[in-house]
Amino acid sequence: MARHGKRQQAIRSSIAAAAARIMAEDGVDDFALAKRKAARRLGVEDGQWLPANHEIEAELETYRAIYQADEHPARIRELREIALDAMRALERFNPYLTGAVLKGIAGRYAEIELQLFPESTKDVELFLLDRGILYTAAPARRFAGDRAMSASVLSLEWNGVPLKLTVLDPRDERLALKTSVAGRVIDRAGITQVSELVGGRA
Repeated sequence: MARHGKRQQAIRSSIAAAAARIMAEDGVDDFALAKRKAARRLGVEDGQWLPANHEIEAELETYRAIYQADEHPARIRELREIALDAMRALERFNPYLTGAVLKGIAGRYAEIELQLFPESTKDVELFLLDRGILYTAAPARRFAGDRAMSASVLSLEWNGVPLKLTVLDPRDERLALKTSVAGRVIDRAGITQVSELVGGRA
């Protein structure tokens, strides 16, 4: 049993390291996708042996400290500055930065993710249309506990970087939101916090 446990842990560690390398080098920011790619490359078919996200995050931090020590911090700062610019422009909709850019694990081709809490999704769409900003819209769901709520995701470009706006009901702003029932609560930061991250002022 102990031998089996050590083998399983060794496989998990190998997948975590491979997934981290995929995220760092290929710009993949989806943990589930990185895990699947890494498992296929290593010939692992047992889904129970896949590592947790925090295991990959630890490997990713180590990888970038060794191989991307200069490049990665500069890219994160640039993405956060662009995010802050978008948040200030969208300030009336109560924006929050989420995702890989906030966490500091975004890859080379990452998108910026914001949550918005306007009175109406149409208000955000009109804001974009008035400025000639092209976007696509898709329905989505977010969860608070096991309760599902509707959202709309607007995808566009901001200063040459992909920007994803998840538009939610203003009544949900105080809730701890997740992307799935079993998922972790989505970390988020407002304008003041993001401004502090990039060393500026709100």
